Amino acid sequence: MSTEQQERAGAERGSGREEGSPGGRPEGRWAARTVEVPGAALMVTGPTAEAAAGLPEALFVHGLGGSSENWYELMAELTGVVRGEAIDLPGFGWSPPPADGNLSLSGHVRAVIGYLEASGRGPVHLFGNSLGGAVSVRLAALRPDLVRSLTLISPALPELPPQRTALRTGLLAVPGVPGLLQRIPANGRGVEQATDGLLALVYGDARAIPAERRERAVAEYRRRMGLPYAMQALAGSARGIVSAYTERGDQALWRQAQRIEAPVLLVYGLRDKLVSYRSAARACAAFRDARLLVLPESGHVAMMEHPAQVGRATREFLREVAG
Repeated sequence: MSTEQQERAGAERGSGREEGSPGGRPEGRWAARTVEVPGAALMVTGPTAEAAAGLPEALFVHGLGGSSENWYELMAELTGVVRGEAIDLPGFGWSPPPADGNLSLSGHVRAVIGYLEASGRGPVHLFGNSLGGAVSVRLAALRPDLVRSLTLISPALPELPPQRTALRTGLLAVPGVPGLLQRIPANGRGVEQATDGLLALVYGDARAIPAERRERAVAEYRRRMGLPYAMQALAGSARGIVSAYTERGDQALWRQAQRIEAPVLLVYGLRDKLVSYRSAARACAAFRDARLLVLPESGHVAMMEHPAQVGRATREFLREVAG
């Protein structure tokens, strides 16, 4: 990352500390801090240590193009159950890109492991959505000592053939396409249309999104489009997922899933346009100790669309794990 990019990222991280600012942290609920790990600086959001002292540790990992904000509703549902923290993966949210530019799946896994080791918080209840789900699977296979349980919401595990509606995301890995997306006007209707398109892609019913959340999403999209590395991070991570889908041998994601002994809660939505429900059967067979929650009305981000239902299932799952 160039000096200019580093300075810009630092300025953005600083603005993220302003409580209640658009795209920032909700007022009075979460504390945000930057944590240096090998090769990256991660923004981490969670409750104060005093507010959640003595509770089991949990870590939340977002999906492609997302951020720690994707987990706020579910984290609120789990207040008093876990001491949960959500991280912004390198290049997303308020975290700058990694120093070496490695945006592969293994690169993101390295960053999460770096945080867990630096904070001494493992083993944790690990939550992952989409890309974050694939990161969590590989991490649990490579470092079982850091993972107490897995909750995977529409995990991005290899699916052939992919859904037709998922091809749009795969196009981000094609050279030249991210450059076309950068031509979207940074102000006015262009950003709103692009945001609405993304929300329609990840929600089962985008019409039900509260106006305030949509406004925050538009503001965040506009902020991201102003970052010099935003499309690079998105495209690089998309290529990382595509590359991970082609890996064979011990690095194959499905084979790594088979090695995981930690208990797993799988959450799928029948209206998911990116990860097909048909993957649920294979996932249930792959993980040694799995249970399944299916949400008929949910899309790709069930923790945002139906946080109460996901929270209830998660609380039951964590009680079972504790028992």
